[in-house]
Amino acid sequence: MTSDGELIPATRRSLAHRSTTVARSNRSSSEPPQWSRRRHIVSVFAVFAATAFAAGYVLPLTAGSPRAEAAELDPVSLYASSIADAQDYVAASGAEGDLGRDDLRFSVYVKPTPTPTPTPIASGSTSSSRSSGWAPPFVTPDPGSAQAIAYEMVTARGWGDDEFACLVALWKKESGWRVNAYNKSSGAYGIPQALPGTKMASAGADWETNPATQISWGLGYIKGRYGSPCGAWDHSQRKGWY
Repeated sequence: MTSDGELIPATRRSLAHRSTTVARSNRSSSEPPQWSRRRHIVSVFAVFAATAFAAGYVLPLTAGSPRAEAAELDPVSLYASSIADAQDYVAASGAEGDLGRDDLRFSVYVKPTPTPTPTPIASGSTSSSRSSGWAPPFVTPDPGSAQAIAYEMVTARGWGDDEFACLVALWKKESGWRVNAYNKSSGAYGIPQALPGTKMASAGADWETNPATQISWGLGYIKGRYGSPCGAWDHSQRKGWY
């Protein structure tokens, strides 16, 4: 055993071994590495594959694509398209079929129009007086006057106060209820303006001066011609005479 600072002399064998080891290490570091044949083939295929991939990726981008042109189509209307889609059915000549509908019968029901209910016609006095648009009011006649005589005869015939009011208005327009009223142009005479005045002789010989005779004849004429005093009043309003 020796200390750290003590030197041991080398023998010839040890020196020879060291020189051989250094020479081998220097040779191995200076010589280039040797590639095997298999690794060389793999490398060639890798380069070829990379080149082919790059060419396949770049060429489609650089190649000019054909210009797209829109084809012009003829306009098609909605009607034409509907006709085109319709199904056509052509029956064979001589084809006959029985649908079994010979026993079918149809009937049409027409709802009848209801017959309007007739409006009840009131007495001649009411209907006639209202048709003129205005009915004269009833006024109680003065006792002993020609109108008082007429009122008694009107009620005796079954007519009401409205009929008497129409009679008062009618003869007031014709003669003013004057017994001797005379129309020179027509020849009418008396309270009812009989034409001619001699007609009133059928009611009495005193037809020229007696108001009762004239009124009796006048009411008979009105009854036979117009049905009531208001009927005669309405006609006079529309025509100007009765």
